Amino acid sequence: MKKVITLVIAMLALCSFTLAGCSSNNKSSKVKVINIPLTEEEYAFGIDKSQPELLTKVNEFISKIKSDGTFDKISNKYFGDGTPEAVTPSVFDSSKDQLVIATNAAFEPFEYTVGDKYYGIDMEIASLLAKYLGKELVINNMDFDAVCLSVGQGKADVAMSGLTIKEDRKEYVTFSDKYYNASQKLIVKEADNSFDNCKTAADIEAILSGLKSDAKIGVQTGTTGQFYVEGDKDWGFSGFKVKCVGYKSGSLAVQDMLNGNIGYVIIDEAPAQSITKAINELN
Repeated sequence: MKKVITLVIAMLALCSFTLAGCSSNNKSSKVKVINIPLTEEEYAFGIDKSQPELLTKVNEFISKIKSDGTFDKISNKYFGDGTPEAVTPSVFDSSKDQLVIATNAAFEPFEYTVGDKYYGIDMEIASLLAKYLGKELVINNMDFDAVCLSVGQGKADVAMSGLTIKEDRKEYVTFSDKYYNASQKLIVKEADNSFDNCKTAADIEAILSGLKSDAKIGVQTGTTGQFYVEGDKDWGFSGFKVKCVGYKSGSLAVQDMLNGNIGYVIIDEAPAQSITKAINELN
């Protein structure tokens, strides 16, 4: 009997330790967005420079969907209580009249995939734009830093990828009228209280400026987050004395932060909120 009691006590102690470990791990596997805009940006579509007539049509289309409520309805599917709709593109065929879109489908809620279906604000707009132009929709999914280049090389007609208007990108594309205002935001681990008393972007920047050179901040490669961390003259970003670590998507950066390999992540506001919600729901 004494041996049985001893075994039971040992098992209870093990269970208690396991539960405590799980609770601690669960807390450390959650993240939060510091809800202070670090930048002010405008999203637009990048149009093939050799197609000025397409630029005119795209701007007409943007004006139409903004004025008739279509853009708000699409946005509500991703920011409100609406239901996202799948977009199924056609296969590229040079003999057909098609609209080829270049995107990086790792930027929820603007573009992402579920199986072989495309979803997102930009993707639903692309589908409607193709219909507006009387063309079949083709979507080319690639790394973000190749999106504008693809259009510049004539491999796609339009870049749609949560694309911020930026001077150096005008080497490859002509920007349409803006359709969305955006900003960069900081993601940290839920238990990190370093930025809790911050009220302004300047407060956050003061803390980031005080980080040592071996500190690491994750970004999605080629995005404004990278320019913000590394510094960019066009934007007026002075940058920080930290190591900027690039990833193919913001979600990979956040996961690496949870794995302890980087300290923070800076990415566009809407994807930051989507990534944070998705990760916290899993944990």
